[in-house]
Amino acid sequence: MRSPFRPGVVPDAAILDDHRSLVRSLERRGLIRGGLSLGALVMLTGCDVKRPEAVESALLAISRLNDGVQALLFDPDKLAPTYPASMILRPPKFNAYYDVTKVKPVDGASWRLELSGRIADKRPWTVSQLNALPQTSMVIKHICVEGWSYIGGWTGPQLRTFLEHVGADLRARYVAFKTADQYPSSIDMATALHPQTLLATQYGGDTLAAPFGYPARLRTATKLGYKNPKWITAIEVTNTYPGGFWEEKGFSWFAGI
Repeated sequence: MRSPFRPGVVPDAAILDDHRSLVRSLERRGLIRGGLSLGALVMLTGCDVKRPEAVESALLAISRLNDGVQALLFDPDKLAPTYPASMILRPPKFNAYYDVTKVKPVDGASWRLELSGRIADKRPWTVSQLNALPQTSMVIKHICVEGWSYIGGWTGPQLRTFLEHVGADLRARYVAFKTADQYPSSIDMATALHPQTLLATQYGGDTLAAPFGYPARLRTATKLGYKNPKWITAIEVTNTYPGGFWEEKGFSWFAGI
């Protein structure tokens, strides 16, 4: 039976201790920040804090609300801070769910970028075609949900330029990505069209190395690190929510910084 919330009555802090591992997991995933108030949680959601599944369900609901609020507050014209080239970390920090020794290099000669969804010209793209588009360089900070960061220098065509070139429906809601390592992701169209969102093919002036996403990866200055998929193999423009690997595990979908 659900425990009723009575104003002025704060749940026993020992209940939080019972779910400490769950709370740490949710904090790492960005679902809660700055600590958890059980009283506020019960008042906002009416969840039974004695049941871990109820706590997680309530926090996931709050996370979805946060996604919507972030989307409404997102300014498509506001630029993230940039830095001098002297601050670029060389090589960049490797980040993935697995060790760098598990990376399976992609053959750039046979690689093709497949297109689907609300796109007029769905012919696959090659590396040379991407490199023939106008190139943009930016030095920005990569911010990981785990709390670390580094400054990196990225070059490639703006995703907007690419989407316009292939006749994508820029009024669609989502742009989704499939990857060679089977870690799909997706972003909102406003972020896709942001001037600091690239299909990066270079790092620090050199061709992107295999461990960091060769031949093409997403690099956006307005999202947390896990929203920047590497080794992209396919792009879809759609109005159907596509989710993603980390998003399906409970990480925030919008993940703005």
